[in-house]
Amino acid sequence: TKSVIKNIQWITGNNFTVERGRRQIEEYISTWDVHRSWLHWSEFLQEEELKYSKRYHYRVCWSIPTRRKPIPRATASIYFVIEISKIKPAVSTQKWHVPILQGTRVQRVPEQHQFREKWLKDIIENKINLMERL
Repeated sequence: TKSVIKNIQWITGNNFTVERGRRQIEEYISTWDVHRSWLHWSEFLQEEELKYSKRYHYRVCWSIPTRRKPIPRATASIYFVIEISKIKPAVSTQKWHVPILQGTRVQRVPEQHQFREKWLKDIIENKINLMERL
């Protein structure tokens, strides 16, 4: 059976601020089916000035702290970019780029791929395996 992919209503360009962009990403993440043991924090990284738009880069860092290991051995990051046009009407919805998983080149189109908790687990396992080899 095909599951329903949830999405949110993105704000318009004239209502955009760096903090509202971060909150929108948090709202989008809240639609994901992730076990409650996962904790995350989000941050604004940088603003990128382009000829016809501005891009705002964000990172969401995930981990599973436990009582025995409150400081996790590794974390997984997902990167987001929100693009605000300089030439389109300010009332149009901003463009946001596909989330990019840390350590991969694979981009997941939100409307086509439901987020998988396994992606976070894979990133963390790969990091731990690499640390153990070093």
